[in-house]
Order: sequence, then C-alpha cells, then structure tokens
Amino acid sequence: MSDQKPTTPVLEDESRKPSSSSNIVELRELSSQNSSTDRGRPTPRGANPNETTTPTKTTVLAARDGAAIPQPKQHPDGRFELTEEAGYERLGYCWPTWKKWTVLTSIFVVQLSMNFNAAVYANSSGMTAEFGITTPIFKLGQMIFLVAYAFGCELWAPFSEELGRWWVLQISLGLVNLWQIPSALAPNYWVLFVFRFLGGLSSAGGSVTLGMVADLWEPAYQQYAVAYVVFSSVTGSVIAPIFGGFIQEYLSWPWVYWICLMFGGVAQLFHAFTPETRATCILDKEAKRLRKLDPACNIYGPNEIRGNFWSRLSWKEVGVLMWRPYRFLIFEPIVTFLSLFSGFSDALIFLGLDSFGMVMKQWGFKTVAIGLSFIALLIGYLIAYGLFLPRYYFDRKKMNGDETKIDPERRLWLLLFLAPLLPIGLFCFGATSFGPAYGIHWIAPLICLCAIGVANFAIYMATIDYMVAAYGPYSASATGGNGFCRDFLAGISALYVRPFYTNIQPGTKFQLATPTFILGGIGCLVAIPVYIFYKWGFWFRHRSPFAQTLAREREVKKPERQEAMTRSSTPTTTPVQSRANSPSRAEATAEMERVA
Repeated sequence: MSDQKPTTPVLEDESRKPSSSSNIVELRELSSQNSSTDRGRPTPRGANPNETTTPTKTTVLAARDGAAIPQPKQHPDGRFELTEEAGYERLGYCWPTWKKWTVLTSIFVVQLSMNFNAAVYANSSGMTAEFGITTPIFKLGQMIFLVAYAFGCELWAPFSEELGRWWVLQISLGLVNLWQIPSALAPNYWVLFVFRFLGGLSSAGGSVTLGMVADLWEPAYQQYAVAYVVFSSVTGSVIAPIFGGFIQEYLSWPWVYWICLMFGGVAQLFHAFTPETRATCILDKEAKRLRKLDPACNIYGPNEIRGNFWSRLSWKEVGVLMWRPYRFLIFEPIVTFLSLFSGFSDALIFLGLDSFGMVMKQWGFKTVAIGLSFIALLIGYLIAYGLFLPRYYFDRKKMNGDETKIDPERRLWLLLFLAPLLPIGLFCFGATSFGPAYGIHWIAPLICLCAIGVANFAIYMATIDYMVAAYGPYSASATGGNGFCRDFLAGISALYVRPFYTNIQPGTKFQLATPTFILGGIGCLVAIPVYIFYKWGFWFRHRSPFAQTLAREREVKKPERQEAMTRSSTPTTTPVQSRANSPSRAEATAEMERVA
C-alpha cells in the first residue's frame, strides 16, 4: 500500500452514526495511476463493480443504509476539493433550528444598532448652538452617513463572500464603534462630519445580513427569516426617535454617540459568539479537520484550492461584483421600479423625523412626547409583520421545498392590498395636520402614521421577497439595488425636508398639509409598478438575461433536485433543505459571470 496515492475520506453525519460498526462508512482509496480506467480501484459498498466512474466528477464513493454520499472532487494536481454537495451535512442548511435562530437573533441586534445609529443623529441637534452652525449644515451629517451607508453595503458584500460573514461583520462593527469615539469628542462640526462619513462607509448592512439568511435557509424556506431581518431593519429607525427624545431632552449631544457606542458594542459582542455561516468557509474548516484526523487524505476546502485571499479576489473581480447591483438597478425594470417605490417609502420615515415634529407641536407636544409618538409607526410594523406570517405558512406548504411551484409574482399578492395604505396614510396625515384649531384630535395623525408603517414594512418585505424568487442566485445583486435606493433616497431627504415643509404656502393653514399631499400623490405614482409586475411580471422576467439563466438552471437541475428530495424521505438521506438539493453556488457564480 505504500505506493498508493493519498486516500480521500467520505464524510459522515455524526448525528446519524449507526450503532453497528459494520455500517460505518470506510475510507476508500483512489489510484491516480488508473484514473482513465477503473481497473484496480476498490469497488465502493453498494456500487456496481462493472460500472465505470471518473474520480474527477462528483460521484458516489460509498453508501450507508441506502444513502448516497457524494465524494469530494479531484483536481488535476491530485488534491480533492470538499464540495458543497459532499459536505452538505456541515453547512448551515442542516443546522438545528435553535442554532439558526440564535444566529439570526444576533443579526437582529446588529441591524437594530446600525439603523439606530443612522436615525438617532437627528437628536444631536444641540451641537448647532455649540458649534455655531445652521440647521441645513447640521442636516448634512445625516445625509452623508446614509449616502455612505448605501455605498458601504455594496462595498462589503464581495469581501463577505471570500472572507466569510463573521469576519466582515466583526470588522464592520468594530470600525463603526471606533468612529463613535471621535464623533463624541469632536472639537468642531467638520471633524464629526468626516467620522459620520466613515461610520456610514464602514457599515455592512443588509447585503451581508440577507446573505447570512441565504446561508442558512434554502429559497423555499427563507421567508420567515427574511421577514425577521426586515423587521429588525425598519425597527431600528423607529426606536431611534423613541429613545432619542429622552437623550435630547436630558443629556448633552455627545451622549448620542456614546449610547451608539454602547449599543454597537453589545451587538458586536453578541455576534462574536455566533458561528460562521458562509458555506465555503465552513468547508475549509471541515477540510482542515479531516486532514488533522488523517493527514494522508489530501482533501481541501474550496477557498484553499483557489489559493490565498488576494489570488482569489482580484481588484477586477471586486469591481465586477460591486458594479452588478447598480447594473441591476439601471437595466432591470423590476429592480428599478420596485426599488424606487421601496426607497420612497423609507425616505418618508426620515422625512418624518422632522416633519412629524412640526405637526405634533400644534398639540403642545415636546421633544420626549414627539419621540414617543413614533410608537404608532412601530405598531404599524408589528401589524404588517403579523399579516405576512400566515401568507408565508401557506406558501411554504404549497412549495413543499420547491420554490418553483409558485410563481414569483405571488409574492406581491399581499402588497396589492397594503401598498395603497402609503398614499392613503399620507393624504390623511396631511388632512390632520391642520391641527387642533380645526377640532382634530392628536390621535388622528398617529393613526395615519400607523397606516404608513404597515405600508412601509409591506413594501420592503414584498419587494425583497419577490426579487429573491425572481432572480434566485442573482438575488443578492437585485436586493442590493433595493437597499441602495432605500439608504440613498433616505439620505438626500435630509437636505430638502425643512425647505419642503416651510417654503410651500408659508404662513397659511396649508403650510404643513400641502407638502404631505404632494408626497401622497408621488406615493400613488410609485405604487403603480406593483400592479404591473403582479399582472405581467412573467413578461419582464422572460426578457431578463439573468432571470432566463436562472430558469434554464432550474430546468437542468429539476430531475436531480426531485431525486434528492425523494431520498430525503428516509432519516439517513439528504435533508430537503440541504445544499445537495439545489444548484451549487460555484455553478451559479460561474453562470452569473458568463451572463455579466
């Protein structure tokens, strides 16, 4: 045996090890001297001895109790690559439910801290007197953070694919927390402005957190998790004014940044105890473990095969990956119009940080009371979140592990009824902004704000869900365009909100109502594409090169997927939610590069 090549082990699922030693999968040896033929190669248990196999393909090396186990892929240099199919039992798809939701809860806290950081800046207005700056100059700090945040999310995304989600989020959170210190100690406004810019650019938001959802759940099972992450994102922007009112009233403005530092530190610490979810990083770790157990196995993870980080990720590739979300945003009508709608609804929330206070002051509301009024928006988010869950239950039951069983446009069905709440809420809010002089109770604008909250959550959730279903492996780029629009439009809203609400019919009873009516009219226009895509979305997808490539991949993989799902009916076979039942990410990435 001394002249034989290194062996390659077959992975076992430790949670399903048989009690009998005779059932344990044995290590099999592959002879590179006979790679062109199968002469001399030991026949795996349960395999046909007359069947010819090639070690460079993902084939069945052995079987246990009738369960097929793919072997690692062999490269020309003799090394074996631990593929996602061969190592599926180690991936996040097969983690227990409690472990997945623990990771997801850490992401919930991370998203809360990031969006809290973005919105609570409005409560540090005490610096205007200390630094001698005007309100428009002060608003630049909010604008620059959100605009930098929009670009920062896309900046971090390709690195999370290579370095792993854990390292990227830890580095991102560490930098954001670091920039809070000079912001709180800033000797003048422009020093703070620079560090707000760096804070936004350092924030790895939804592009990474939604990627972690994709690491843990197959597309047919992602909806509950995506809704949870979306809820954390929108909630962070709401708890900022709720707690920010107390900070502004009882503490000096630097405490805004000290509290952000505390919140961010807790989020980073919580996340530090969660495991890596990125498939390639998990496989690298598993390959190292196998080599440690058996140094002769010659098995390596996907990233190890490709070389070190700088050889794997060229600057050209970084540019391609960073450009792709903007390409989707510009050239894909589905992404363009739904992202504009989603961005408009998010911009309204940041507009409300100023405009809502102007309206509520008519009833004598002070800083703390105005902040607490945003609880109405939070109630709207909770209502919308609850409305989506039953829908997801029935969708999941109908899909039964295969997301192709329902049309992607079905994901927009609930939005058909909830999207009108956005313009309706705006028109009603405008009507109630005449104030108590016209016999209007203060609860009326809060009810309108609640309706806007329902619509805002529904728009974000449904558009993300639809893009994931319509673009499959390319959904990261599609949802990246959506997130960019939300952050960018929210950022520039800080520049025009004050003039918008003070320069239109100033001094009249319509001063606060007319701007809101205008926003309601815009809301009607940007909602129209939802109904167009629900009715004719297939027509647009049929003309999209990305969606068509996805459709072809699904057709090719459908028999393999059905076979894998059939095997999953027994305890020893591949779980339905495993990566073995879906196109490998390597294949999807290669095809994406071809289309791009």
